[in-house]
Amino acid sequence: MKTKEKRVEEILSRGIIQNILPSADEFKKRLLSDEPMRFYIGADPTSNSLHLSHAKNFMLLEEFRQLGHKVFVFFGDLTACIGDPSDRNSARARLTREQARKNVEDWVRQISPIINFDDPVNPAEVVLNSTWFDKMSVTELIELLSNSTVQRMLERDMFQKRLSENRPIHLHEFIYPMFQGFDSVALDVDVEICGLDQTFNALTGRTLVRRMKDKEKFVVCVNLMENPVTGELMSKSNGTGVFLNTDAATMFGQIMALPDEMIELILVNNTRVPLEQIKALDIQNHPRDAKLFAASEVVRIFHGEFLANAAKEAFLETFSNHGFPEDAPVVESQSSVQVLSLLRRCKADVSNSELRRLVKQGAVSLNGVKLTDENATLTVEDGAQLKIGKRGFFLIKVKG
Repeated sequence: MKTKEKRVEEILSRGIIQNILPSADEFKKRLLSDEPMRFYIGADPTSNSLHLSHAKNFMLLEEFRQLGHKVFVFFGDLTACIGDPSDRNSARARLTREQARKNVEDWVRQISPIINFDDPVNPAEVVLNSTWFDKMSVTELIELLSNSTVQRMLERDMFQKRLSENRPIHLHEFIYPMFQGFDSVALDVDVEICGLDQTFNALTGRTLVRRMKDKEKFVVCVNLMENPVTGELMSKSNGTGVFLNTDAATMFGQIMALPDEMIELILVNNTRVPLEQIKALDIQNHPRDAKLFAASEVVRIFHGEFLANAAKEAFLETFSNHGFPEDAPVVESQSSVQVLSLLRRCKADVSNSELRRLVKQGAVSLNGVKLTDENATLTVEDGAQLKIGKRGFFLIKVKG
């Protein structure tokens, strides 16, 4: 069995944590003591799905729970209806309370495989910030806001950017950091885990905890899992990334579709495969094998061993052995149809220019024969197999 010191060192050195304020040494000392701390991660439920970059935060929180600390999975059902402006040039779309609550239910279900809400001794606890904000009076709100200044709020980069571009800053966005900061006070936490993009809000909470609770709060900043080449982030708002509300086969395929440079990031953040073993995979020279390994490991965590193995076998059969999935969607068509028209039936959400590009790149085939002219007229038989790109499979049903 690993000693507490060994477990703490592995957590702190894995590469997920980027910064600890005010002191990494003091935080480590507290972790090694027998005194339990109160941890939380907060998130505004602004969509119905989380992705792997969120998952790594909850996996980290679970590790601290297993060390004996009290952990809170905190959802801003009220602040989701306000909208955090972090890294945005305009205001977020605002949700209704009902939408936010429904998203919370979905999120709890999605993270249940990676954080223990049912431990009989020390379960993770779900909390909503409407619990205290719905009870806050106007007098209490004014008292809260008196703990900061306009100058301090204007230090936020995105506000500076909006001002320079003459874009509006709404008052409900302006006071958002104070709402998020008060969450730390309401939960009486010792530690907040947050993404690097939330550092300003977390430090606002640190100031409020010091003033209103007369104690210090650690801020543990974690990475945002950006593509090391393009800088692109996984984003629930933009729909980019590997999402947790998918079945095993879809999750496996989403990981396999990631750029090769994301493989190590996935293994470090979303598995607990030892770092030495990740290095031994020699990802640069064997990216496909490493990606298969990463997809198998991640899907096993969320869907279990059986479904992970089945997803891998299905992927290899379909994409490596040039098989055609039996459950491919069926699309109706006339027997005589123009190539571009047929593609639009199958990919209604893809632009004509993108479909033309796929044809020119040789990424479209019918019954294994590449289609090279988007304006050509096809004679299609019932049951024909159409492939668009790497992962688009369609069975054609001829009408009439």
